[in-house]
Amino acid sequence: MKWVTRKNAMVDRIACPWLIKKFIDKDAEFIFVSEEDVFKVAEKESAIPFDVKGAELNHYYENGIEYVSFDAIIKKYGLKDPALLELAKIVRGADAHNPKDAPEESKGLKAAALGFRGISRDDYENMKLQFPLYDALYKYCQIKIGYNQ
Repeated sequence: MKWVTRKNAMVDRIACPWLIKKFIDKDAEFIFVSEEDVFKVAEKESAIPFDVKGAELNHYYENGIEYVSFDAIIKKYGLKDPALLELAKIVRGADAHNPKDAPEESKGLKAAALGFRGISRDDYENMKLQFPLYDALYKYCQIKIGYNQ
C-alpha cells in the first residue's frame, strides 16, 4: 500500500505511518508532499491520502470531541488492541486543536515530536527516528493498562 500526506510532519503524520506499518501493512510506503499536491499524488501513485483536509482519514468530530487521523485509521481498520486505544488518547491529546482531557503524556509527545522534526533532514528521517518512540509508548500503554499480548 502507498500512503500520501502533507510534508513537514510532527505528531499525527508520524504516528499514522507507525500505526500503519505496525498494524496494517508492514511494507507500506509513504510519500510526503505539499498540501496542495496530496490528492494529485494520491491519484498518480494510487496512494491513500491521510491527515489532509478532504481525506477520508483525517480529523473528525464526534460528541464534541476532535479525533485525529490516528483515530480515523484505527476506526476504519477496526483495530481493537486496548493498548493501541490507550496510545490513541496520547496522540489525540498531542495533535487535536483543543483536546479535552488530554493525558499528561500528550505534552511530552508533542514536545518530542517538535524536537525530532527540528533535528531531522526530512520526513523519512523523522519517521525513522520517531518510530522507536512510538514502540516505547505502545509498550508503556500495555504496562499502564496491564495488557500484554
